[in-house]
Amino acid sequence: MAPYRILVVDDSAFMRKIISDLILQDPQFTIVATADNGEEAIKAVTQWKPDAVTLDLEMPLMNGLEALQHIMKDHSIPIIMLSGISEDNTRDTIKALQYGAFDFIRKPSSSISHDIHQVGEQLLEKLKIAVLTKRHQPVIQIQEAEASKVDAAIKPLLSPVSEPQKYEDTTPKPAAPIISERKKPLLQPSKDKPLPARSTTPLHKPLNDAAPSKPLPALKAKPALSQLSSLPKETVAKAKPAQSRVIQPPNNVVKPLSGTASNFRHIVAIGTSTGGPRALHEVICSLPANFPSPVLVVQHMPPKFTKSLAQRLDSFSPLQVVEATNGEKVTAGVVYIAPGGYHMMLGKDTDGYRIKLTEQPVRNGHRPSVDVLFESLIDHQELKRHAVIMTGMGSDGAKGMMQLAQSGAVSTIAESEETCVVYGMPRCAIEGGYARTVLPLQHIASELVNAVLK
Repeated sequence: MAPYRILVVDDSAFMRKIISDLILQDPQFTIVATADNGEEAIKAVTQWKPDAVTLDLEMPLMNGLEALQHIMKDHSIPIIMLSGISEDNTRDTIKALQYGAFDFIRKPSSSISHDIHQVGEQLLEKLKIAVLTKRHQPVIQIQEAEASKVDAAIKPLLSPVSEPQKYEDTTPKPAAPIISERKKPLLQPSKDKPLPARSTTPLHKPLNDAAPSKPLPALKAKPALSQLSSLPKETVAKAKPAQSRVIQPPNNVVKPLSGTASNFRHIVAIGTSTGGPRALHEVICSLPANFPSPVLVVQHMPPKFTKSLAQRLDSFSPLQVVEATNGEKVTAGVVYIAPGGYHMMLGKDTDGYRIKLTEQPVRNGHRPSVDVLFESLIDHQELKRHAVIMTGMGSDGAKGMMQLAQSGAVSTIAESEETCVVYGMPRCAIEGGYARTVLPLQHIASELVNAVLK
C-alpha cells in the first residue's frame, strides 16, 4: 500500500525539517509537500490533496487558526495543530480544536533530543489514528461576537447568589517544559512535486537559512496501520457526518454563582479525549443555567491547556466553568475541568463535597484519568450519579463506568459512533454492556437535563 501523504506547515525551515524527519521515521508516511504560512497551506492542500496536515499556529501572512478555518470549509481532512505553551498558544489551540482540528501536539524544543523523541512518538500515534478516521465531525460554527438572546425556555436564568468560597491549591505543580519559540526567516513558496512512490527524502524546502540538525533518535516500533485499525482500544469511526450547527455565546447572561447550592442530590461526571473540546462545547453549552448538579469533567489534555479549555467553555456556557483546584468546595451549577497532570476525584468532609487532586501514577496512559474520576463516585451512593463517556481513543472510563453501573448509578451514557471523532472509549463502554444509554452528541445534554430535573 502506498504511504499516507502528509503536508507539513511551519514558518521555520528548521522546524519543517524536524517535523518531516520525525514523520519519515515511519515508512507508512511520506511528506508530499511543505508550506511556510497559512496562505501557502491552503494552496498546497488543494494542489497535493494530502491525507493529513500538521499545522503550526504562529505564522506570518496568515496564521494557523485562520488557515484551519479556510481549509475546513472545503476539505474533510485531519489537521494536527502544533502549539507552544504560552497563554495565547493554548487559547488558540482550544479554538482550533473547536473549529475542526483533529488533535494537537506540543511543539518540540529545538535543542533537547529526548523532547523531540517524545513529541515524535505522539505525532506518529495521532497521525495513524487521523488517517484511519474516514470521516470527521463537521465544524461547530462558533460565533465569537455577541449573539441574540439565549432561548429562555432552554437556558433560563437564576437570580445571582453568593460567590462560592475559593480554596487555594497547595499541591505542587509539575514544571512545564521549556519550549523555544524563535522565528526563522520566511522562505520562498514551495515548488515541490508529488512523489510517485515512497521516498526516503522529504520534499521540504532547502534549509539554507537554518543550521543542520543532529540525527534524530530512532523511535520505538509502532503497530502498522492495518494492525492499528483492528485494536479495540483505538477503533475509529466510519459514518455519515452529522449536520453542523451554530453555537453562540450568551448575550447579557448573568451566571448563577451557586455559592449556596451545596445540598445537591445529583452529580454528573464526563470523560472524553480526542475530539473532546468540540464535544464538551456541544454538551456543556447546552445545559441550562439552573442545572441543579455539579459537572466533573476529565478531558485528556496536558497542563496549561485545560485552563484555556475551561476559560473558553466559560465564555459560552450559561454555567460557570472552571479549572478545578485542590480542596475546592463542589457546588451545583459549576463545571469543574480536571487540570492536566492531575487525577481528579470527588471527596467529602463534614462541610460537604470537595475536589481532590492527586499526582498518583497514570491510569490507562493518562493523568487525569476518566476511570479515576468515575471510581471516586462509587462510594457516594447518597448521590444520584450520572456518567458520560464521549469521543476518544483507548478504553479509559469503561471500567469505571462498569463499577458505577454495578453500584447503582442512575445514568450511564455513551456517545454513539455516528458523531464520535474517534469511536474508542465509547465503544469499549457500549460493547462491555456498561453504557445503558447510547446517544448522538447533540442529544446528550437533553438526556442529562431530563435525568437530573425529573
